[in-house]
Amino acid sequence: MSHEAIRVNVSSTSAGATCPDCGSESTRVHSSYLRFPADVPSGGRLVVLQLRVRRFFCPQSSCARRTFAEQLPGLTRRYSRWTERLRATLAAVGLALAGRAGARMARAFGVPISRSALLRLLGALPEPAVPAPRVVGVDEYATRKGRVYGTVLVDVETRRPVDLLPDREASSLAAWLAKRPGIEIVCRDRAPFFAEGATAGAPQAKQVADRWHLWHNLGQAAERSVARHRQCLRVLVPDRGGKADEPAPPEEKADSPWRSERFANRVRVRHATVHALLEAGHSRRSTGRRLNMTHRTVKSLADAARPEDLFRGQWQHNRTSVLDEYKPYLDERWGEGCRIAWKLWEETVPLGYRGSYGRVSAYLREKRTSPRPVTAQPPAPRVVTRWILSRPEALTEIEQLRLKAVLANCPELDVLAGHVRSFAQMLTERQGERLPQWLDAVRQDDLPSPHTLAAGFALLRKRVPLAE
Repeated sequence: MSHEAIRVNVSSTSAGATCPDCGSESTRVHSSYLRFPADVPSGGRLVVLQLRVRRFFCPQSSCARRTFAEQLPGLTRRYSRWTERLRATLAAVGLALAGRAGARMARAFGVPISRSALLRLLGALPEPAVPAPRVVGVDEYATRKGRVYGTVLVDVETRRPVDLLPDREASSLAAWLAKRPGIEIVCRDRAPFFAEGATAGAPQAKQVADRWHLWHNLGQAAERSVARHRQCLRVLVPDRGGKADEPAPPEEKADSPWRSERFANRVRVRHATVHALLEAGHSRRSTGRRLNMTHRTVKSLADAARPEDLFRGQWQHNRTSVLDEYKPYLDERWGEGCRIAWKLWEETVPLGYRGSYGRVSAYLREKRTSPRPVTAQPPAPRVVTRWILSRPEALTEIEQLRLKAVLANCPELDVLAGHVRSFAQMLTERQGERLPQWLDAVRQDDLPSPHTLAAGFALLRKRVPLAE
């Protein structure tokens, strides 16, 4: 690519020019000079226009601008070193690729520009005209999770964000809706401040419940129910009680859930300190100030009866992994005498395992070297909840078999799965008229968590219908 620019001579032929401040037409020429705005490249070479323009006197004595330079409409603008055509081209590149990538692409076709200049060009573009939404979705967003929340408004028909409100107060939402009388439907969750704001700001609009939040609430209730029956999940783990020929050494702490004793000791000290201050009469807020802790940290430590209740995630011995559902198969093959990790990994891949060979090898190494028998742990309640909430065709073959075993072993979870499938069909096929029958069916079963959810849905049904 040649770096030599193509220069094109252009001269103005207009008889006069208009003052940019007062708009007066002037034909009195003060002087003339050359401008060199860059144009769209041609053949990989930058095109530079050599443009002769004139400077005019302003005829209005009251105008603060004594002289002004003429502009060629559609070609130049004040203080710009690009033509309007090149500016529009760079703006299109910036909108598609943003800063760094856009600057690299612009240099590829012959326009040297920095990423900062490209971003400033995008910032100077006028805001696109947004049509008034007819169906608006209302939800909250966090600028600081757990502390500072705002309100996001989305055009449900185009699925594009419309506006962000700095808080989630009913008055702010009502003021925003009052300025847009064309809104016909407000799709929201069950938050009371959103209900008050929608009623006050758009009384003409129909309020519907957000299907995502309804399904999310159902998932939370299902997880609580599965957690109540976590003993039923042990059906997925083979009983090794009679084969424990390798007893655990007495020096090992079998009841410790911690991977790192250093982390465990630190949490124990923090837990004891917080409880000591609370027992001495300090409030949680003053305890947080004394120990330089956030309110959430103090609350979690204060609500825990013992330090062992606080272990989470990577510090937990029995945390879930992608290999958990295949461990019973590995245990069975291990009991049959197969001890080759590579062969067992190759056998699990056709069953749906998508993890690495290293996970299989590490699990078998632990079985081989541990002084205690190492077997699969029962799946976590959240994993079983995911199986219940997922479409059957979205589950792997082994997940379907394990879910079938759980439901066959626990009649309560089998009933729960039936309610979930019925509610899912009602949502996907938009059969809102079936909601009363579904609520009656849930009330007839002995499942406390779905009972609470059904009571909330019944109260919601009196106020707003399901989303259609």
